[in-house]
Amino acid sequence: MAESWATLGVDLHLEPAGAGGLRRGLTDALRDAVRTGRLAPGTRLPSSRTLAGDLGIARNTVAEAYADLVAEGWLTARQGSGTRVSERAVVPPSGPARQPRVPARPTHNLVPGTPDLAAFPRAEWARAARRALTAAPNEALGYGDPRGRVELRTALAGYLARVRGVRADPDNLVVTAGFSHALRVLGQVLRARGVRSVAVESYGLDVYWGLLQTAGLATPALPWDELGTDTRALGTEGAVLLTPAHQFPMGMPLHHDRRAAVVDWARRNDSLVLEDDYDGEFRYDRQPVGALQGLDPDRVVYLGTASKSLAPGIRLGWMVLPPALAEEVIGAKGHADTVGVLEQLTLAEFLTSGAYDRQVRSARLRYRRRRDALTAAVAERAPGVHVTGIAAGLHAVLRLPPGTEPSVIQAAAWQGLALHGLSFHRHPEARAEHVDALVVGYGTPPDSAWSAALEALCRALP
Repeated sequence: MAESWATLGVDLHLEPAGAGGLRRGLTDALRDAVRTGRLAPGTRLPSSRTLAGDLGIARNTVAEAYADLVAEGWLTARQGSGTRVSERAVVPPSGPARQPRVPARPTHNLVPGTPDLAAFPRAEWARAARRALTAAPNEALGYGDPRGRVELRTALAGYLARVRGVRADPDNLVVTAGFSHALRVLGQVLRARGVRSVAVESYGLDVYWGLLQTAGLATPALPWDELGTDTRALGTEGAVLLTPAHQFPMGMPLHHDRRAAVVDWARRNDSLVLEDDYDGEFRYDRQPVGALQGLDPDRVVYLGTASKSLAPGIRLGWMVLPPALAEEVIGAKGHADTVGVLEQLTLAEFLTSGAYDRQVRSARLRYRRRRDALTAAVAERAPGVHVTGIAAGLHAVLRLPPGTEPSVIQAAAWQGLALHGLSFHRHPEARAEHVDALVVGYGTPPDSAWSAALEALCRALP
């Protein structure tokens, strides 16, 4: 019977980012596996070439780690017999049980969803805050309107109409503490209306599906094909949650025929469309895709935030509601979880003074340069990887050769990168062909770290 190698690769728990680097991390991990008995005496280890391929590191690093452990007596290496665990008794460690290792903190964060926080316009924001506070009436510091300050609702209504084609009445606009807060309130209202399910896209964020499920709503996934989310599959659901301007994470806009189809469906079925316009301001190589809400303000709930344009930490978001839904949402939101009035007044001043537009223009240029550098580097260093979803937004999808996503994620961890594979964003009930890919957020690293993050990414690619 053929002899099998030890199962290592992605099952080998390493700490490559320690002071000793990759070689030290691998040596320590192998030694610990032998010491604790996870690798039994006599076990044959993979060849240095095989293990290096599994872990996404250089073959010499594995060979040197093996040599270190042979010299220490933990392993043996003989011509024709390969590298094996020494035939020695395993002595359990004495003293208190060893605490599990905590993975080293990644050096570079390429997880999508966060902008460059170092680029937050602190000086402009501080000046706007001073002007807003100086001009604020005394009553602004009271409990106020659960919809939010009228100054911000009015400024947002004008801005959204001008930039995103949203038909917004300040009376039907509600300020929230971000998108999750808005979705919690909407979930509560939908459930109270008798809605039992909200359709979602095959790819998205599980935290949002979870918020809807916590409200008692099922979240069936819509099919996905080469044109994106197939809204024609909608049935009796009471609502659907979509990212129509720039699907997250796949990066394409909702096909125009399907935009019309989803609005027609909502009218026929007395249902609602929840439009998550999370990064609609960031576009590069295409004409702006206007908000779906403009097609039917009576059937579409428009949701946006300042999380990508400014920073998620300021906790400012908004809902533009159909008039028939507004009172229910305002009642459900009430005075709980209201956003701080100073932040609201500052954003209103930021919008009306033109500082918000300047910030978006500056950020768009910076992120476009990063996107261009990413596509050029991948084309040169990993021609077998196809970059998609880059006409807009702060992330790209890197299509990988079939079956390679897990090993590339592991290799990225060795390079000190935090990033997500496409499978991380796949709905458990997704009706779509499996695709191996990375979802690379290029907005998060500060400018000073972007080149190093990109270099590390390219080293991890097949």
